[in-house]
Amino acid sequence: MEFWFILLLGLATYLMVQYRVARITQTPVWLLWLVLMIPAFVWIGWTLVYGAKQPVPPTLIFYPSVLSLLSYFLLLQWGRKLPKDTRNQTSAKELVLTSQPPPESVSVRPIEQTEEVQLRNCFPWNIYYVQNIEYRPQAVICKGHLRSTPSNAYEQIKANIEAQFGDRFLVIFQEGINGKPIFVLVPNTRKAKGSARPILSLFLLLVTLLTTTLVGAVRSGVIQITINDISVLWKGLPYALGLITILGIHELGHYLTAKFYKIPSTLPYFIPVPFFLGTFGAFIQINGPMPNRKALFDVSIAGPIAGFIATLPILLWGLAHSHIVPLNEKAGLFDLNALNPKCSTLLALLSKLALGSELTLKSSLDLHPVAVAGFLGLVVTALNLMPVGQLDGGHIVHAMFGQRTAVAIGQVARFLLLLFSFIQEDFFWWALILLFAPIIDEPALNDVTELDDKRDFLGLLAMTLLLLIILPLPGLVAHWLKI
Repeated sequence: MEFWFILLLGLATYLMVQYRVARITQTPVWLLWLVLMIPAFVWIGWTLVYGAKQPVPPTLIFYPSVLSLLSYFLLLQWGRKLPKDTRNQTSAKELVLTSQPPPESVSVRPIEQTEEVQLRNCFPWNIYYVQNIEYRPQAVICKGHLRSTPSNAYEQIKANIEAQFGDRFLVIFQEGINGKPIFVLVPNTRKAKGSARPILSLFLLLVTLLTTTLVGAVRSGVIQITINDISVLWKGLPYALGLITILGIHELGHYLTAKFYKIPSTLPYFIPVPFFLGTFGAFIQINGPMPNRKALFDVSIAGPIAGFIATLPILLWGLAHSHIVPLNEKAGLFDLNALNPKCSTLLALLSKLALGSELTLKSSLDLHPVAVAGFLGLVVTALNLMPVGQLDGGHIVHAMFGQRTAVAIGQVARFLLLLFSFIQEDFFWWALILLFAPIIDEPALNDVTELDDKRDFLGLLAMTLLLLIILPLPGLVAHWLKI
């Protein structure tokens, strides 16, 4: 009951902050959400440690609530955005994607009329022949005919614009409404941000190690944890280390690849919670634009690949040390005490590999804590590979097929997952979250040059891995393997 309550409360709070508050502050949505959830985290933590029969002390109701509201107000004001008239200006990305005309009342121009000749001179006729230039409040859109290869055209024109205007603009090359490539010049207002905040990253890692250890100890059978006997926490370390290793390597895959392409990014940040899994995952912040679709693909797929590689040995070891119990047809996907391995094709194959003939058609698994961490690694991999919006999978299909096609794929994927959730009920909340997730991600600077065949093939393999994780094992294969 506590799990569903906190899930619904957390989802409602996140949606409220995302759609009501994010527009008026630059403070990250996840941070505002985290401070608002402080009282709930404290109360759930108390219940997990001392049981539901012992009421939460008044001090643990009053002080966390005051701390939460005060922190929320300070963070909201600290990140307050620019005045309203500036906030309401439509971004260049939205204007290009929706083909909306600029507001008639706006007279702001990114360049002066006298500079238009300089701008036109940046486009050699044998590279990209400019037909017309449109001015938007925060963008200059140059439309014409491409007469060279996309990569050559972008590099040549970007160099010309930088020679004339310095670093005033970010030069974006993307497909227009009619499918023809266009250049968009957006004022470069990005300020360099520090790519490393090791103290904050280390602090969140240590707190997450504590919360996941607490959850792991409960998972290992520890009924009550007291200050006088904290030695029982050692039983929670295998789960904690396994899960943190998987999540950390996933994010390091993103981080190191971003560093390879010289894209500013932060170190991994873990999100600790004192209940459920002990963490809501980890993330890094990318503080610069993707230079091209190749970089977008590599940075996006590096995380799931690295995390999956780390998951395999952890999951196989954990499965080999798990207990086989009678099959419970009513057990759900996350019933880790009686998990039906056939709920996932890949999980079933790995379970058969680890347990051999011990695993039969009427077997379920009581997962070892390390196996729980490995199973969650599969879940994290699948969630991130969903081809929707700003998830890794959304970036991957964007890099493979272009931004417009990726939006269509994302819409179809959300609809199919919603339909699938009526068959496999455990996916309902997953489908609901994706239904409210942003469907459009930012274009790469050169968003026209396509990927090579090797990357396209790797992207298709990633989508195949997603299907192997989320789809149940076909009955014919199950009988053949005797699972």
